[in-house]
Amino acid sequence: MKKIGVTILSLICLNCATKEKELALTNYQQWHTITLAFEGPETSEAAEYNPFLNYRLTVAFEHEETQYKIRGFYAADGNAGETSAASGSIWQARFTPDKIGKWSYTATLHKGVAIALKDDGGTPIEISSASGEFMVVPSDKKGADFRAHGRLVNDKGYFRFKDSGKYWIKGGADSPENLLAFEDFDATYRMQSSNKDGEAKTNDTIHNYSPHVQDWQVGDPVWKDGKGKGLIGALNYLASKGMNVAYFLTMNIKGDGKDVWPYVTPEDFTRFDVSKLSQWEIVFQHMQSKGILLHMVLQETENETMLDSGDTGPMRQLYFRELMARFGHHLGMNFNLGEENGYAEFSPISQNDGQRRAMTDFLTEIDPYNHPILLHTHSHEPYRAIILDSIVGFKNLDGLSLQVDNREGAAEIVAEWKQKSKQAGHNWMITMDEIGMWHTGAQSDSLTPNHDSLRHYVLWGTLLSGAAGVEWYFGANNRYNDLNTEDWRTRDRLWELTKHAMDFFQDHVPYWQMQPNHSLVHPSGGYCFQKTGEVYAIYLPDSKAYSIDLETTGNSFEVKWFDPLKGGDLQSGSATTVDGGGSVPLGLPPTAGQDWVVLLRQKNSKKD
Repeated sequence: MKKIGVTILSLICLNCATKEKELALTNYQQWHTITLAFEGPETSEAAEYNPFLNYRLTVAFEHEETQYKIRGFYAADGNAGETSAASGSIWQARFTPDKIGKWSYTATLHKGVAIALKDDGGTPIEISSASGEFMVVPSDKKGADFRAHGRLVNDKGYFRFKDSGKYWIKGGADSPENLLAFEDFDATYRMQSSNKDGEAKTNDTIHNYSPHVQDWQVGDPVWKDGKGKGLIGALNYLASKGMNVAYFLTMNIKGDGKDVWPYVTPEDFTRFDVSKLSQWEIVFQHMQSKGILLHMVLQETENETMLDSGDTGPMRQLYFRELMARFGHHLGMNFNLGEENGYAEFSPISQNDGQRRAMTDFLTEIDPYNHPILLHTHSHEPYRAIILDSIVGFKNLDGLSLQVDNREGAAEIVAEWKQKSKQAGHNWMITMDEIGMWHTGAQSDSLTPNHDSLRHYVLWGTLLSGAAGVEWYFGANNRYNDLNTEDWRTRDRLWELTKHAMDFFQDHVPYWQMQPNHSLVHPSGGYCFQKTGEVYAIYLPDSKAYSIDLETTGNSFEVKWFDPLKGGDLQSGSATTVDGGGSVPLGLPPTAGQDWVVLLRQKNSKKD
């Protein structure tokens, strides 16, 4: 008995010591970014022995349930966003833990080749704090903040939070595409103005977002004694309208704006501007706190062959690795391979199918977080189909960032490529991101108060055809266009209409389980999204009498109406129930003179 008692006492003491050790560890919250800093060799952005090409920082993070290997990056003095430092001895790694409990890490810095696909080769260099442990506790965030939900991934064509399993639909701004051409970022300017036909006109002025300074709030981030308020305020406004995505280029050298790049200069692709990228990170972190997806577009059609002649060679690998190391930790983001990728008459020097696949494979290989990868398309045939027919079914490409010139046909294009990808054995995520015509896009509210054609054909038409979200492109010839827009309030009503649609999909239908079948609606002109025999969402372009073909089901359905102009609660029309078995009238809406959405739900069933 004495032996047993001693053993038990020893175990108790051992457990006490373990608990004390764990209590002494630094606590971080689940899904919050951890930035680890290491002191290594003194160098600079301009050093003859280029730190971006010749050093490789790798940090292995381990938890009892999982492990990650993360690339780090050169960080100058470790506070370059504030100091604009270009030299120093600090190297950093950013990581977002997904598991609660104890983690450990081991960091290694190698002197040698930094861009090799595999983490091998080079000479180990001593760094400070090369190993350690920390605890992860539950997140205290709520609401739209991605840190309350976890990481977004692609699940068979829709965004889904990996950890909670909850699905998510996007809506927001595709313009200005040069969002990061902001005067408060270090070394940011326009290389040259443009008056070229086919693109938005520019002068030598870049963004200041001064109309949105009023939307900045005390406690929001700034840098360098108050810089950043215009852009931070703009993102606050977008989030206040319920929008959850912003599209932006990370490199438009040779492109339309010629004002965004991650490099120290736009002529040298081997040296990165540490302070500028640190300031980008401040903005990206704020976007995540507001629940705004980072739609990161990696290149434009004009520069898709600028790096390695289009191959995924050393310059493209370096570019992708730096973006992944500095920003890949974010929870809500997707990579876009580039605007209007591939051959067209206006862009004859272009990447080919093999080069697109190589880019996609490389991003997949180096991404520890499995962010969705999309391909931005041309706006019309034959250029769009030629490119997509060659890559549909490719397993590492998650889907399309769709551009369509003819808005009346947008829904059909979404449904077509959803079906083709399904037949190819790899369901694509398709997001409706750029609606034409190129010169018009989404005009200001003052010109189109209720955005009737966009609301009908694009917003409701594409979402009811399987799109995973909608972004609004501002056109090239509008006063407030795709490059010069300073104030998102110019489309205030458009954000409201978009939020109404997003609310309908999130609150009322299991859209990830539904399929389009527009032919069920009579007379034609409407859109129908169905989970056969259970739920039907039907957009009607006017308040005429319509019917739906329910011949394939004998179930009875509750009939409710949703107002796409005002949103709000479901309403009742002239019919409260319908029975399947044939073509049945839907009844009349609550009021006449506008479009409506009808929701049929099997009686006594609930949304999944």
